[in-house]
Amino acid sequence: MTTSLQSLLAAPPVDRIRRNHGLEHATIHVLSARKRKSMAGYSDVGGFYLMGDLDTDDVADGVGEALRRINDGEHDLAIHPNCGTNFVTAGVFAGLAAFIGLFGARSWRDKLERLPLVFALATAAIIFAQPVGLKIQASITTSGAMNGLEIVAVRKIASSPAVVHRIETRG
Repeated sequence: MTTSLQSLLAAPPVDRIRRNHGLEHATIHVLSARKRKSMAGYSDVGGFYLMGDLDTDDVADGVGEALRRINDGEHDLAIHPNCGTNFVTAGVFAGLAAFIGLFGARSWRDKLERLPLVFALATAAIIFAQPVGLKIQASITTSGAMNGLEIVAVRKIASSPAVVHRIETRG
């Protein structure tokens, strides 16, 4: 990684978001293993939001366990296969592959004739993007090093149309 990227990732607000994002993923891993429910999250500098049909006590217990396990060395919990980073990576790769497949096609007929090629290139790009997205998560968008991150509060902030919890952190 370049020094300027490392400096950006170490900047306090960015580092804090990356740690919260890692804790969000770890919490989803822990709760998914227990509850087998669909969940989604969104991290920011003050913590993260967790969407899913969950009780507040279960969320509080899950986030506590997630933080403890990451601090005990399970840093891989910070990486999740359904992270938006993976979806963006796949979208960018597939879009570029489609662009390459259609490059130089002038007429609609040329473009239609190239569709099988475009589909094959986009599919290969999505397959290739999966491990790349995980590496981008591990090195850029999340952090498995909590460095003193603490849980301040776990609150239910909405229950309709979806259950949303806010997990506040500091450190």
